[in-house]
Formats: sequence, structure tokens, C-alpha cells
Amino acid sequence: MINYAREGKMLTHKCTKCGRLHLSTVYFCQGCGAKGFEPIVLEGRGSIATYTIITVPPAGFEGYTPYAFVVLRLDDSELRISGFMADITTPADLPVGTRAKITGFDERGIVISKDASDNSAS
Repeated sequence: MINYAREGKMLTHKCTKCGRLHLSTVYFCQGCGAKGFEPIVLEGRGSIATYTIITVPPAGFEGYTPYAFVVLRLDDSELRISGFMADITTPADLPVGTRAKITGFDERGIVISKDASDNSAS
């Protein structure tokens, strides 16, 4: 998963029976109970579903404030991932529905940035 996130993508697991996508490795499909899966790599683009702005950081993150911990709804799926978005100081900086994309992975976890190249509505 980390190497895909570094490339701006997300590794998922697709049920071979019903097609439901899962973010983590599971033994049984949460949709139909089947056991078969195949890896599917999604583009790491989507829209911001929700977030919280962090101004008082936990230990080790003092140098990053302010930032937002965001939930990104991935395009073409119902999957949502969480990640770190830098330089968000007020809700006006990040309206819900803002287009965003995975841009990396580092000590903060998945790094998400606004997707300036995508002007489509969410």
C-alpha cells in the first residue's frame, strides 16, 4: 500500500464474486461472504468528505501545524481513506467536496493535496 500511495494510487482488494472493494486485506467479503479477491489499483483522486483542522498537534507533529486530517472519498468507489493535508488553517481553505488527490506517503502517513488539475464538480 505504501509504495502505491507514494505514486498517488491506492491498492484495494476486489471480491471476485460480487465486485465489492475493500481497503484492507480481509478473509471474507463484507458484501457477500466470498473468499476470493483480486488486487485492484485505483487512482488516488476524489473529493473531501470531511476533515478536522489540527492547530494543537500531537507529539512529533509540532512542525506541521496547522494541518487538516482529511477523509477522501475515492472516485469510482464508495471507499474513503484518511490522510494528512498541509497548510489548512480555516474551513474556508477546504470546503467539503474539494477535489483532492494522494500525493505521497511519509512519516505523517498518506499525504493528500488539493487537485488543482481537476476542475470537475464533486
